[in-house]
Amino acid sequence: MDTRPIGIFDSGIGGLTVASAIAGRMPAERLIYFGDTAHLPYGDKSPETIREYSFRIVEFLIQQDCKLIVIACNSASAAASAALNERFAAQIPLVNVIDPLVHFVERQRVRRVGIIATKATINSGVYERKLQSLIPNIRLFSMATPLLVPMIEEGFVHNRVSQAILSEYLSHPGFDDIEALLLACTHYPLIRPHIEAFFQNRVSVWDSTEATATAVFSELTLRGILSPDRGGPHLFCVSDYTTAFEQAARMFYPGDIQLKHVGV
Repeated sequence: MDTRPIGIFDSGIGGLTVASAIAGRMPAERLIYFGDTAHLPYGDKSPETIREYSFRIVEFLIQQDCKLIVIACNSASAAASAALNERFAAQIPLVNVIDPLVHFVERQRVRRVGIIATKATINSGVYERKLQSLIPNIRLFSMATPLLVPMIEEGFVHNRVSQAILSEYLSHPGFDDIEALLLACTHYPLIRPHIEAFFQNRVSVWDSTEATATAVFSELTLRGILSPDRGGPHLFCVSDYTTAFEQAARMFYPGDIQLKHVGV
């Protein structure tokens, strides 16, 4: 048993959807969340820059005595997961948000799948490589959807603006015959009901939140480091604080949340 916290990081506040799923799955665990709001978005950054930011954040979370770290950002998972494991795996286990979703898809027996994500995630081709290695006859159509993150963070999720943007993206012919759509960005679970409605519930829409929470639970169980009781309150840190970030964060995490400014 181990009451040390779980570290979770993202380029901003979108990873709070993953934090929420982990808190719901393992209420005894204490969380330390870090949102790199000074450098967001990661979606249009180079892989080298994303890796540099990710190294600093992981070092910070290790200094906070975390027992496991979740890369709760698809862009960072795509660009930095391998490098982070190479540098830090001997010190601390790391879980990304890509592999749990890929393995979930493998079990669903679908063959025509769409993917929407940031430019960094789509340009990396990581979902395509991993899915095709597991499901050789899978057909994939991927699209970068960069307007969705700022749309969500500005609160445009239930109006004509969001409907117009989603319709423009999802009406692409590449999505015409898909069986499932992967939401490969941790912001996108907030608009999942609208995406399902667009497809009139004929397409399965999946994100990485619950799959990642399950992967974290499995890793903690395997290592014998589940917490029997929470050792203290959750901590939510950002590298640049504004009241707008704190207000937006409440859309992503349903519990009590106060952001603390921490330079990394």
